[in-house]
Amino acid sequence: MATKVQRRVTSADVAREAGVARSTVSYVLNRTPHQTIPDTTRQRVLDAAARLGYMPSAAARTLTRGRSDVVLCILRPWPLGSAAGALLAELTAAFGRQGLTLVTHIEDPSVRSLDNVWNEISPAAVLSYQPVDPEAERAMRAFGVQSVAVLFADHDGRAQVVRLDSRIGRMQAEHLIGAGHSRIGYAYPEFPSLQDFARPRLEGARAACSDAGLASPDVRTVALDAASAAAAIEHWRSLPLPVTGVCAYNDEVAQALIAGARLARVDIPGELAVIGADDIPAAALTYPPLTTIAIDHVAEARRIVETVTAAVAGDEPPAVADAADLFTIVTRESA
Repeated sequence: MATKVQRRVTSADVAREAGVARSTVSYVLNRTPHQTIPDTTRQRVLDAAARLGYMPSAAARTLTRGRSDVVLCILRPWPLGSAAGALLAELTAAFGRQGLTLVTHIEDPSVRSLDNVWNEISPAAVLSYQPVDPEAERAMRAFGVQSVAVLFADHDGRAQVVRLDSRIGRMQAEHLIGAGHSRIGYAYPEFPSLQDFARPRLEGARAACSDAGLASPDVRTVALDAASAAAAIEHWRSLPLPVTGVCAYNDEVAQALIAGARLARVDIPGELAVIGADDIPAAALTYPPLTTIAIDHVAEARRIVETVTAAVAGDEPPAVADAADLFTIVTRESA
């Protein structure tokens, strides 16, 4: 016997159950501002919706508002490590508390174009890990996207800046300089897709060395394998003034350096101090345990969500706050 398909509960059903107009149901369930609806009526609508198991149609809300409740997050095809995963998890939860759904899209020639994606889901906001093309941003805003936010410093000033990574590199270098290291190296990631993250961190390390009257860090690209790291270490140790302390782009690169040091027979931290960034769970498990910069992803996500939701609501976005309180040095044995 065929299973009977249950009819979807509509707002008209809720209106009949609560004894109110359908428009009142819409105002209450969509939390429409500036409506003088008595609390008793509002509660009657909510109770009726709960009894009937009413779920508002996302498609209908999109038609009414001209946009969905989706925040579209554009990612490049870079390795999603623990730190990126932690931030995305916090963003998902924080947007959810605001009634918004975070949807991620990896921008790559092998998948659907970004234009097709945002046209189809009509997002309330677009969150990007790289600068957005000016023409694309204008098209998004004309289509009804309320906010186009970037998660790092956009040097031409077009896009909203909600995250500044140069602080991380500065803190790394300052820690090494404070420990007495006068020649600093920088281990740069090999993946081109990570450049937008790596450049600000390197700039921060350069600024710290300049402020201390030291030479700019000697930069080597380090792949995530011991041989590549060993080659970089041998180069640093062969300089007329050998590098004695290295800022690694992140903890994975720092772990490669620790493995490479064993190949090169260089003692960490006795001959070479290493400091990472992100404080991934494995950072405490390396040998020696890794000194690193921890990032408060909960606070970081809160700031991003506050910026985006203000724009979606048509409010003035909060000022970009000093990022100092987002980052903490976790001192272990490697530096």
